[in-house]
Amino acid sequence: MADRITGEDASHRVTGLPGESGPVGLTLALGRLRALGATGLRLALPVPGHPLGLSGPPEFNDRAIDAGEAVVAVGVGLGLVPEVYEAGPAGDVHVEVLWHCLPVREAPPADVPSLSEAERELAEALRDATEALTRLDVAGSGPVAQAALEAYRARAARSAEVLAPGYPPRAVRVLQLAQRVGALLDIAYAPGDGEGREHGGAVSASEIAARAATLRPVERTARRAQVAAYNAVLEGSGRG
Repeated sequence: MADRITGEDASHRVTGLPGESGPVGLTLALGRLRALGATGLRLALPVPGHPLGLSGPPEFNDRAIDAGEAVVAVGVGLGLVPEVYEAGPAGDVHVEVLWHCLPVREAPPADVPSLSEAERELAEALRDATEALTRLDVAGSGPVAQAALEAYRARAARSAEVLAPGYPPRAVRVLQLAQRVGALLDIAYAPGDGEGREHGGAVSASEIAARAATLRPVERTARRAQVAAYNAVLEGSGRG
């Protein structure tokens, strides 16, 4: 499990873990959490004004919102917030992640939809946003937007397996759709391409404001769907 979390990052350590005087490796930390009674891990993707997946207390929520992500260990009242930084001498710099283990409140996470709700909301948000951006002509065009779209398609083709075995098919569909929406958001938010198409095609203050107002709820919906998809295994085991 630790290998799937770390990917190609050089180092993941956990600090603040009960019973440990200093940082420990991620594999040991996950084992310790399991020994303490953790039954699973929940993803949270909060942003200011939207504590998605969090349940408190405020100290944990604040750190998670600053980081933009967190993990809650179900059943032990603990959560992990990552701190990402670069280390090493010039020419040999690598990424390190220090996970801060902090107390969390055992309560239902904030604003996490069911998979069926997430799938429906995503389809509606994608349709509405596409229509609105087309009408406003601020969705972005030109070489930058086209390159971003092609890069997304290539990436999606290479990573058809987006979830580990054991997830329900609907979770895979929801996550793939959320990632598609996220890619479209990146294109819409892209900087200028050198041909006068700035801010995703918006060239005036009113157009920038209109684009932001259109994309904000779509972005919120995509994040909610990602959390629902990644946490689907826990939801299924809870119902079982």
